[in-house]
Amino acid sequence: MRTALSLALALVCGCGRNQSADDRGKSPVVGVSLLNMANEFIVTVHDAMSERAAETGVRLIVNDAQRSPERQVQQVENFIARRVDAIILNPCEMEASSPAVRKAVAAGIPVINVNSETAAAPAAFVGSRDEESAELAMEHIARRLEGSGGVLMMEGYMGQAAQLKRSAGARAVLAKYPGLKLLAAQSAEWDRAKAVTLMENWLQSYGSACRAVFAQNDEMAMGAMLAIERAGRKGDIMVVGVDAIRDALKAVRDGRMEATVFQDGRAQGRGAIEAALRLIRGETCEPQTIIPFKLVTRDNAEAFQ
Repeated sequence: MRTALSLALALVCGCGRNQSADDRGKSPVVGVSLLNMANEFIVTVHDAMSERAAETGVRLIVNDAQRSPERQVQQVENFIARRVDAIILNPCEMEASSPAVRKAVAAGIPVINVNSETAAAPAAFVGSRDEESAELAMEHIARRLEGSGGVLMMEGYMGQAAQLKRSAGARAVLAKYPGLKLLAAQSAEWDRAKAVTLMENWLQSYGSACRAVFAQNDEMAMGAMLAIERAGRKGDIMVVGVDAIRDALKAVRDGRMEATVFQDGRAQGRGAIEAALRLIRGETCEPQTIIPFKLVTRDNAEAFQ
């Protein structure tokens, strides 16, 4: 994956600033604004960025936006004031985080979006096609339910690209199976505790009509699974998530959770640093690096350690 990623980043559009940090004989400085460092997947992306930065002599200034696009815009304004060489943005929202991209572009600082997208175009994007994760998850649910039954969908932080695109991907699959009924779709904001509460409410409202839950990330999937088990419904309702975090992989291996969808956070994090370096140096840079998702079930979970 790393070799393919490096090759992809070397291919297409030339872009960069006139004088890079390397040209000035200094270590490149990259500002990083992350969606939410309380999320295990985002921590994976961060750790991979830090690892690659250490290997390549890049100095990172990392900020946690704590799910606030307003805070994220302020963080980027601070990076601009400090004249960092590049900015890596893990956007909080597709629209509300876009001013951060526009401000940096206007200041002549290249922006790399990692994992999630903005309406405003950055210099490069490193991530995955979020519709694909939902398509894989919902197709698996459809197969396991033989195309018939009630489904619940836990959505992420509303307005974020992953929430919008995973919802669209799931609904596109549901449209192919008239026997599958979407009972409800509601946000638990990527949060495990909020997912427990939401699932408890849904169990009261929909009872035996619910056959499966698609949670748009594993934190919510774990919360849904906990509520189901507390209600004595283990085995009655399948849960499928996205990200393949450690807890979810163990739950899939143990047969508690039906499936998850692997998202390669390490490749995304390392790839974002590679893209930043190329842009800083004025080298060629692929405007989009798309890393495929992979369905994880009990049959192949051991391969995703």
